Amino acid sequence: MKRKILWAFLIIWLILTAYLLFLSNKWASAATPSYAASSAVTTDNFAELLRETLQKNPDLLLSVLRENSEAVLDIAQEGWIRPTTAREGSNQRRHKSLIAQWKAELNQPKEVDIKDRPFRGAADAPVTIVAYSDFTCPYCQQAAGTMEKVLKENQGKIKYVFKHFPLETTGVARLAAEYHVAAARQDPELAWKFYDLLFARRADVLKDGEPAIVNAAKDAGLNMKKLAADVKRKDVRAEVDADIAEGQRIGVQGTPYFLINNLVARGALSSDLFKEAINMALQAAPSGQK
Repeated sequence: MKRKILWAFLIIWLILTAYLLFLSNKWASAATPSYAASSAVTTDNFAELLRETLQKNPDLLLSVLRENSEAVLDIAQEGWIRPTTAREGSNQRRHKSLIAQWKAELNQPKEVDIKDRPFRGAADAPVTIVAYSDFTCPYCQQAAGTMEKVLKENQGKIKYVFKHFPLETTGVARLAAEYHVAAARQDPELAWKFYDLLFARRADVLKDGEPAIVNAAKDAGLNMKKLAADVKRKDVRAEVDADIAEGQRIGVQGTPYFLINNLVARGALSSDLFKEAINMALQAAPSGQK
């Protein structure tokens, strides 16, 4: 795991280095010869220039991560730099650790508010899965696809509720969350179609911002005039704030984060791991609900 993280940061470092060199070339081409020479990137001034660049552009690192999320995701999720046997051993240790964690959590209730929230699956299902997620997060996009498969394979057993945990307090992630809340108040079924489109068009949402969100809402069949008015309502913003506060209270630090009854699942787990968690939750459910 440490090696995966180091490689992910190495990729980020290389991308930032290329960006800084690009800026340096732009400065040099527009500057006088003496200034161009002084602004060139060298081994001596690289760290200082990089620090100054990040200070002046605090959103740059997040932007780089988002624009290159697939590469980082491949490293973090697959760990291609490890030999196969080492990766298998790591997966086995993680699996064993998860099972031990879930056994300990079976009788540790998590209090979350899902009253009047739209859901997929069966209303009276013995297992409720609550997701804390971000429409701009690549791991959340992957997990949304996994959840679709899990729901199909466990019909009648699962009630799936989606909650918002945008990792930016402002910006497109927060805006997408507010639009989705407003959509859910207008029509829960269309809001789920909107949910599918937002995740399917994550790259467009990151690139184009609100226009991409609005286009997804139109294609979902929502009443756009009503949506435009509702998204500005204070109670819509308050619902997103409440989801974030609730997530922080129960320990959400990153997305996606799932509660499977009382069991905690972090990250984009495989459908097989979800199946194990669901089976454990079913076994622990009251006999009348199984």
